[in-house]
Amino acid sequence: MNDLEPADFRALTQALKYCVLLHDARTYDILWANQAACDLLEWTVDELKPLKAPDMSKNARQYSRELGHRWLGQAVADGVSATEWCYRSKSGEEFLTEAIAIRVDLPSRPVVMVQFRDIAEEKAVRRDLFRTEGRLRTFLGNLAEGIVVLDDDGAVVFASESAAKLLGVGQPALHGADFADYCRDGAVPEREGRYRLGAPGVEARWYAATCQHIDIESDLRGRLVLFYDITDRVRAEEEHRRDTQHLNHLARYNAMGDMAMAIAHEVSQPLAAAYNFVEGARGRLAAGDESVAWGLDNAVRQIERARRILGSLRQYVGRLEQSEQLTDLNSIVEDCAYFIDVRAQQHAVDVEFDLTDAPLPVRCENVLIGQVVMNLAFNALEEMASWPVGERKVELTTRRTADGNAELAVRDHGRGLPADLPGDRIFDGVFTAKENGSGIGLALSHRIITRHGGHIHAAGNQPQGAVFRFTLPLVPEEDHA
Repeated sequence: MNDLEPADFRALTQALKYCVLLHDARTYDILWANQAACDLLEWTVDELKPLKAPDMSKNARQYSRELGHRWLGQAVADGVSATEWCYRSKSGEEFLTEAIAIRVDLPSRPVVMVQFRDIAEEKAVRRDLFRTEGRLRTFLGNLAEGIVVLDDDGAVVFASESAAKLLGVGQPALHGADFADYCRDGAVPEREGRYRLGAPGVEARWYAATCQHIDIESDLRGRLVLFYDITDRVRAEEEHRRDTQHLNHLARYNAMGDMAMAIAHEVSQPLAAAYNFVEGARGRLAAGDESVAWGLDNAVRQIERARRILGSLRQYVGRLEQSEQLTDLNSIVEDCAYFIDVRAQQHAVDVEFDLTDAPLPVRCENVLIGQVVMNLAFNALEEMASWPVGERKVELTTRRTADGNAELAVRDHGRGLPADLPGDRIFDGVFTAKENGSGIGLALSHRIITRHGGHIHAAGNQPQGAVFRFTLPLVPEEDHA
């Protein structure tokens, strides 16, 4: 192919869609313009030559002649200079352009070639995009839902600002992180469901999540997870479930009350007969074998206690008027000590009683409070029965509290309380550590103590085990009569 002629270069320049103006490098006068520039500005080359900046630019300070000369001068000095310049056509229409000035050293003289194109529409589109992006960022930042996109390995490739807020972490820290670190139950969402999510060290909350695969060409690909907080709903459901269990328990408890009344009625007669037979046998022994007399005495003691329990049971279940009396909490514990020791010997458990020397006067139903003491002690003994013999130990202590109450504490050194069950839920009738237990003993103990104006509480024992304690109001000395 032969070399191009000068006329060919002129034809090529005239065919450009970019507008081209040639300025003298010294005076900045217009020397020539291609056809695209003439069409846009609506001037012929001859009409353009005498024009100055104010004649063909928007009437604004940033498009003044001085600034135009400075821009062209920078191109002369540095070789190239770019700016945004608003040209004005012959009819007065204004065009915002992207203009690049380049110094060209022609054989005849140095010139500045200015190339420019209309970018008004492009700027409008860019403004719309910026405005849309701003709106989207605002919407995403204020969404109640969090949005993350995970790659095939479960790493976060996109996270909305709302997702970072919900998870309790900064948005930059979330990007690129392994999402499994935020899934408290170990399962990264792959399908619709409920999940516990939260940043390490932050309290986890419940979220409902939906998942779907997205593939935005050359931009974003992976598993899109949309999640929103349902913690309040889950807690309400759990509370409703506990209430339902509690109502079922109350229904069973009422049924047990009816059965207890029937049992008390039926058992009282054979107990009375047994008592009469024992008394008759003891009378016939006279000065006989003392060991037999000792056995009969203890048999009478237990029958008498059974009669007292049945009498108290009638009053308690039947909701009769309380038969409270002034007594010493230490005395109640001492009365129960025999039965506790018998049970302790069966399980080879060492029991220690640490009772205060000072009296602890309380007004209560002795049998019912004694039943609570034995319930707590028996639970502790059965807990320790599965431990090595040398470690089986239970302590019962009494003391006077600083706020004017009498307190009994039963301590064991076993497994302790479940970590997921608050102390105030131990007594609602759904907790038991026994294989065949019903949890009714603790629920009854709670009801008995609260009916007497006291409080019952469970907590962990140090270094291991559990401690169950209850308090009863002390009777002031002036009310001992």
